[in-house]
Amino acid sequence: MSSITPAHPGSGGESPTRESRAKKAALALEASFLSEMLKSAGFGSQVSTFSGGAGEDQFASFHREAIAERMVRAGGIGLAEHFFKAMMEAKDGT
Repeated sequence: MSSITPAHPGSGGESPTRESRAKKAALALEASFLSEMLKSAGFGSQVSTFSGGAGEDQFASFHREAIAERMVRAGGIGLAEHFFKAMMEAKDGT
């Protein structure tokens, strides 16, 4: 699981609903970032003409997204923690 530790309810006047939404958004942002990094690294691209054709290319993004989500669930690279803190520091909720 991620190392995100939301603030205790009542500390700073933040509602648990806002915290849970911020945590979910932070984890999704990290997964999206990791998916793009996997794409840039060539993960899921065809190795040769016999590797899967156009069908493989069509579904490679789903594979990258699934891998990125599992990476985040396993602890990620720490971006979600920073995203979460930044969202919680925002006073106006935007």
